[in-house]
Amino acid sequence: MTLHVSPLLSLSIFVFGAIVGSFLNVCIVRIPKGDSIVHPPSHCPGCKKPIRFYDNIPLVSYIVLLGRCRSCRERISPRYFFVELLMAALSVALYYQFGFSLAFLVSLIFVAALIVISFIDLDVRIVPDVISLPGIVAGLLFSVVARYVISDPFEIIPSPLSALIGVLVGGGFLLALAWAYEAFTGVEGMGGGDIKLLAMIGAFLGWTSIPFTLFFASLTGSVIGLGFMIGKGVGRRFGLPFAPFLCLGALLYLFFGSELMEFYFPSS
Repeated sequence: MTLHVSPLLSLSIFVFGAIVGSFLNVCIVRIPKGDSIVHPPSHCPGCKKPIRFYDNIPLVSYIVLLGRCRSCRERISPRYFFVELLMAALSVALYYQFGFSLAFLVSLIFVAALIVISFIDLDVRIVPDVISLPGIVAGLLFSVVARYVISDPFEIIPSPLSALIGVLVGGGFLLALAWAYEAFTGVEGMGGGDIKLLAMIGAFLGWTSIPFTLFFASLTGSVIGLGFMIGKGVGRRFGLPFAPFLCLGALLYLFFGSELMEFYFPSS
């Protein structure tokens, strides 16, 4: 279907996405520590002084302050700027893809969760249950709302049955794979967090997303892992976080899923 895209609304969504990205940075830092994501207010990780409101403007403040704290001049990780920019850009991309619709809202929530999970797994090698488990429930509820409450024209929100099968297939497949790997090697090859993450992806995108997401994540993870083994000289048991690859695969399916399915399984 043809979408009417407003440049002014696009700019507003970019700004909103950057604000959301700023909040995601708080989640990335605090969730692994078990800290509250609302209190205390944002503060410098070095000197611990509260960040003034005019120094906490997404994207702008980082550029103005040259990536340093105004009080102690300690360098602030560029990840803060990157996450804000990434969420802002993806928000606009979702708007161009789905317009201002239920699919846009659901996808925005889903993408925000993927970003937080990816960076937490990169930092501390965990996929937080506090995101993935409620995410499974949210994905199932959204599928019911899209089917029975609000008539949504986009196919990206799966039917309740597809979402439920996605949870069972996504989580069940990785669970069986993890059991088999551990049985043959005696080594835990995949954490429970990855299993719950793939179940969440299935809940939001339906069961058809699972094969593509797994294939893409396994392929890219293997290539990058092989690169680390060759370039860094690490052994084959080098632990590469898998969640970011699953999230990237899900993100690609979110934007290009219908085209991919039509390419591999043409309707005529």
